[in-house]
Amino acid sequence: MSEDPSAYFIDELYISSVIRPIKSGKEANVLLCRANTDLAGADLAALKVYVPSDNRDFRHDAVYRAGEWIPDARMRRALEKKTRFGRKVQAGTWVDREWQAMSRLHAAGVSVPRPIARSDDAILMAYVGDEDGPAPLLRAYRPVDPGEAEILLDQVLAAARSMLQIGIVHADLSPYNVLVWEGRAVVIDLPQAVDPSQNPEADEFFRRDVARICTWAARHGVARDAREVAADLWESWRHAESIPEDLRWP
Repeated sequence: MSEDPSAYFIDELYISSVIRPIKSGKEANVLLCRANTDLAGADLAALKVYVPSDNRDFRHDAVYRAGEWIPDARMRRALEKKTRFGRKVQAGTWVDREWQAMSRLHAAGVSVPRPIARSDDAILMAYVGDEDGPAPLLRAYRPVDPGEAEILLDQVLAAARSMLQIGIVHADLSPYNVLVWEGRAVVIDLPQAVDPSQNPEADEFFRRDVARICTWAARHGVARDAREVAADLWESWRHAESIPEDLRWP
């Protein structure tokens, strides 16, 4: 990882400067940036920088990557043996997966931040919020009444359904991975996303995703049977027509 993760995006004129950090986490840090409107589409952008591979926790990575085939034999061996190079490969796959997932979801009209550009260890995306601060997480958002909570619940479930229809399960969806801005729920944090047709745990991930969101809604006066909702959405996906080629998960 470069000493200054913003340097590539400044050199390529996507951004002119970093304004301030807006989120720190175990997997990545997010920076608010002053953007080039012509290239970024707005005057503010969010730069998500993954922490160095040596500092990342990949203990549960195998369950998300189950069912995937890596064609490069050297990479496969490095991953299997958990070498230093293997950890770099793992770190790179998380950036790749998030970029690919966001790109496909945004193209399909799913409510996710618009991806702008990427480097080996960072993704520049549309910023959700204003200069005073980022949009609040769903977990911290207080709906004015159960009616608003139900609207947000329906938006998140609609996003989960649309994701499933194009062959993507978030696999870590929760009130910690949804932003609320101007009445709209925006799904974020997609590096662990899986292909429901390939990953043997995808149905369990999907049920967990739905349950977490329904649990949040229940706290705000909206009752939904998470098992029934997840089962209905999953069965609809299983019997759906094939995914369009331009939206297919790689």
